[in-house]
Amino acid sequence: MLDPTSTTAVMGLLGTVTMSMATEAGKRAWESIGVLARRVAGREMPAPAGAEARGELAALLADGARRNPEHARALATLFRTAPGQVSGEIAIPRQLPTTVRFFTDRQEPLKRLTREAARKADGLPRVALVYGQSGIGTSAVAVHWGSVNGHRFPDGQLYLDLRSGSGAGILDGPAVIRRFLRKLGVTDVPPAADDCADLYRSIVADRRLLVVLDHARSAAQIRPLLTSAPGVFTLVVARRPLSGLDAVPVPVGPLARKDALALLGRLTGTRRPSADEAVLQDVLSRCGGSPFALRSAATFLADPSHHPRQDGPDATGDRPARHQEPALRDDGNPVRAAADDLYRALPADAARLYRLMALWPWPAIGPAQAAAAGGITEAEAGPLLADLAACGLLETADSGRHHYRPLVRQHAEEAAARQDGPAGCSAAVARVVSWALRFAVRADRTVLPQRWQLGPRYTQPEPGPYANAGVALAAIDAELPTIVAAALAADEYGDPDSVWQLCEALWGVQLKAGRHEEVLPALRAGVRAAQALETESATGAAAPGGESGSAVGGSPLAARVVSRMHTQLALALQELGPDRYAEAETALRSAAEASQRAGHLLGRATALETLGLLRLRQWRHQEAYDLFDEADGLLVAIPDGGEGAADVPRARALLERHRGRALRGLGDRDAAAARLERALRYFRDTGEDYNTARALTDLAETRLEAGHPAEALPLFEEAAGLLAGEHADFHLIRLRELREGLAADPE
Repeated sequence: MLDPTSTTAVMGLLGTVTMSMATEAGKRAWESIGVLARRVAGREMPAPAGAEARGELAALLADGARRNPEHARALATLFRTAPGQVSGEIAIPRQLPTTVRFFTDRQEPLKRLTREAARKADGLPRVALVYGQSGIGTSAVAVHWGSVNGHRFPDGQLYLDLRSGSGAGILDGPAVIRRFLRKLGVTDVPPAADDCADLYRSIVADRRLLVVLDHARSAAQIRPLLTSAPGVFTLVVARRPLSGLDAVPVPVGPLARKDALALLGRLTGTRRPSADEAVLQDVLSRCGGSPFALRSAATFLADPSHHPRQDGPDATGDRPARHQEPALRDDGNPVRAAADDLYRALPADAARLYRLMALWPWPAIGPAQAAAAGGITEAEAGPLLADLAACGLLETADSGRHHYRPLVRQHAEEAAARQDGPAGCSAAVARVVSWALRFAVRADRTVLPQRWQLGPRYTQPEPGPYANAGVALAAIDAELPTIVAAALAADEYGDPDSVWQLCEALWGVQLKAGRHEEVLPALRAGVRAAQALETESATGAAAPGGESGSAVGGSPLAARVVSRMHTQLALALQELGPDRYAEAETALRSAAEASQRAGHLLGRATALETLGLLRLRQWRHQEAYDLFDEADGLLVAIPDGGEGAADVPRARALLERHRGRALRGLGDRDAAAARLERALRYFRDTGEDYNTARALTDLAETRLEAGHPAEALPLFEEAAGLLAGEHADFHLIRLRELREGLAADPE
């Protein structure tokens, strides 16, 4: 066991907990350290910011442990129950996609990659940049090389398509690192970007690992992921050289004629495609050495009657008639030309869906989103998606969802503008937004049925198909990228009403699944939308209605929406680490002011409550208690039968729990336990398992700090059982660690 009287050991504990602050485990441990710091110092201690302040606190705590056995015992308990960065054995990820079946030539790029991988370690990062125009096969080169050379990397292969963000942008370096850390077995991912980068480099320092970053856009996106670890080979794939990235250049150009012919032969199952020389030359010229274009051409060479440039009616009569549309303007790009050929060979219903799904960069397209875009049923959308994937117009991920190549989506967008017009395009995006809103509200209503809402969709009696809150949480978590993308699409298309309602429906997945970073772009859009609606309300302008049926602009609801959006944004910001606290506080003060303008006591109380939670995080326990008291006074002022009166008992129970936490920080354990027990009784009586578990955990930690671990253990056990039923894994991590530590050494 680590020595609680060692300043170095305590400094290590503080560093570990600080890096875990994005998780419930880290937040709980941080709160417990704050409680102990106050007891040792005999006064309120501000939460340390930075390594120097943590060093001073470590010295104080270690000295306190040397002078007082009770403090030593409390610190030893924190050592046992503090969150770890990695759970169990470090994982060995195998994330490379399947390489293409008929990989042809590319000997020179493959040799360059092998030379860099085999280079003698000299302290310089092993980095290669594979680049070339879209459709030329750069991703295939990287994946094929990684598949053939897997034996060089026994500790795994990490792969990420950097386009797989949240629907209107790309993943940045810190977001990629966080994903990779989870794949490497890290449960408590640090909130700060610098801490993430430090942890990533520490974990991979002595590993032999391949890292493939596909579709990179800039050196800045890649730089945080670079490491000088001798066994790590980072392979970057881009469309062009990236200025500022020091990497071995591996250009990938068009296939030579002989290699293009070889690929066509393999794809058509013959040594040489069965076409006359004039036709073959036309195909080779049109494809320009692009493997993507050659693969599409092989389809038409195998069955010329399906080629869109084949004149005359379909003699067989056994396939749907193709839609009639002029050819795309020839700009000499083989990928766009191939996409146009494939598109014009489609039946009309598949062609229409191909166009309408491309109008926003949805991160993943499944039958539900496709059906909404096309205004058809999921049963109709499924086969059409399969056909589009089979002909190569869509790529299919391991999840079974689909996405476009960038140039193919660009072609589809242009076709939609030409065929469907502005109104048809806007309507298609609006249908997907409306589907996402309906889905999110139905799921969120089941995840947190007791909380109060503003969105008109919540008033519609339409229960979701979920057996319990855990199933609903898993469903909304799985669709989270699409829901965030829908909020950004609604923002872009001028539908603020849908933006804020989508954001409100993300509250449950924030609280229970901890998806704060993922939802942040949508929440910022939600604040913009709410502010625009309040401005319209003040000027008397009509609000754009969307499909939600709401009329926010011109009503007192607008200021309430501003308050809710600022509160929800602040919740995410304060969960992302101390460097976001100032912005979170500003947002919460804006939320309180907006609720005051609207005369909405419940909203103002919620904003003050959330600010109090921020003060707990900062170890400013008296300020936190005062804010919770102020919020309770607002709730008491709501008259019986008045607006929000039905929500008051639950809101006051939550404040009882929070006041118990503040009193625990102030060192008044008996008063803290009394508050927590009152909150616990309410949540037990109302059958609210999630908050029952949270109150049980607070009470257990109070018992633990009082030196009664045997009393704490059954409370932790009961809380864990309740949270498991809720699928609240975000909170369960901390409970598992506490239970394991106490079970191993209960006294």
